[in-house]
Amino acid sequence: MFYYVLTVREERMAEPLDDQIAAATAWEKLLDRIREVEGLEDFLKPPRLDDLRPTVEGPVVMVNVGRARCDALVVSATDVLPVPLPGLTTASLRRTAGDYLTAVHVVEAARAQLFELHRRLVEGDPDPEVFGAYEDLRFELTERIEPALEKTLRHTLGWLWDVVAEPVLTALDLQPHHGPGAPRIWWCPSGLLTLLPLHAAGHHDQPGRSVLDRVVSSYTPSLRVLRRASRPRARDDGGGPGRMLVVTLPHTPGQAPLPNSAAERRLLEELFEIDRRTVLEDSAATRDRVRTELRTHRYIHLSCHGTQDLANPSLARVLLADGPLSVADLVADGFEAEFAFLSACKTATGGVSLPDEVITLASAVHHLGARHVIATLWSVSDPAAGFVADRLYRKLTEDGDFDPDGAARALHAAVLDLRDRHRDRPGIWLPFTHTGP
Repeated sequence: MFYYVLTVREERMAEPLDDQIAAATAWEKLLDRIREVEGLEDFLKPPRLDDLRPTVEGPVVMVNVGRARCDALVVSATDVLPVPLPGLTTASLRRTAGDYLTAVHVVEAARAQLFELHRRLVEGDPDPEVFGAYEDLRFELTERIEPALEKTLRHTLGWLWDVVAEPVLTALDLQPHHGPGAPRIWWCPSGLLTLLPLHAAGHHDQPGRSVLDRVVSSYTPSLRVLRRASRPRARDDGGGPGRMLVVTLPHTPGQAPLPNSAAERRLLEELFEIDRRTVLEDSAATRDRVRTELRTHRYIHLSCHGTQDLANPSLARVLLADGPLSVADLVADGFEAEFAFLSACKTATGGVSLPDEVITLASAVHHLGARHVIATLWSVSDPAAGFVADRLYRKLTEDGDFDPDGAARALHAAVLDLRDRHRDRPGIWLPFTHTGP
């Protein structure tokens, strides 16, 4: 009896196993048939290194963060160079990223609270406690909170230089470079490192000991995305000059005013003829109108407030006249552009729940088709954003037409100028990033 029961159970267990083997065999046969189709030879196969090698003018630095060890893989068109990073550990990275994000959050929260108190005073709130709280917070922000942020930023940039940037640049023999023609490099970090400003790493009080002094930095979410973005794109407008969509919101309900937003609009009206631009300002910049215009413009400039949910990065959004425009909206719509300048707050900040998935407004715009994306890591000062926009656009239009392929170098020059004016205040200049070829 015992032998009979075991035999029946074995037969019943064998039936689903046979079904699984048959399904796996059918799957393999189906894949073989698909791969016989021209152009689908590698369907669902792991990518080959030769198909991922960058076709850009510099190497891609892929930084891997692991518990056992951390390394950089420097991938070029001809070689893969491993660079050990013994000074980088998961513990030190968690600590540094935590301090960095906390310092940024404290400043952001204090500025938001200060704006709310100021709004109440402007609207005629007679409560003397409101005025007292406003004055106390303004003093606290200026004398303690903002200096604490700058101290944390200087420490973060020095640490990034010591444990990541300097070992990589030394391995590549990239020395301090002055003037035009600096070599280019692409950063492709992983884990919590995606939250930190590798492009600005350095001891900026020591000449030559910074990434800015040696290379022009860009970011890429992956080798595959960079390779795709590097391909020449066929134009559907006969090769003529493209149009610029200008979205500016100097006044957004519930947000601090952005007076320089209007200056950016005037700059672009000066540089782009009326038949080459569409301007949407304040109440005209609605969600529906912006979503419609995004599909038909090759160049995009958004000058408005933005925000980022670190726990759910797909909720990254810019704030328009009648509501937010999010990453999810962009994915649903789909569009292609040669260039996008996201002159908004926190459009290049990633998430912390899935830090390997670099879902930011900047990376979403890049994934969806914008070859070059200029964005910021957190809320930037209005004058700094205006300065960078002015320098960048005048450089890209100096030959009469707009050349977005010079975006990385133009941004580098503008940020370098800001850095040299405010070396001890990295919060002014380090938030600006370039993503693309």
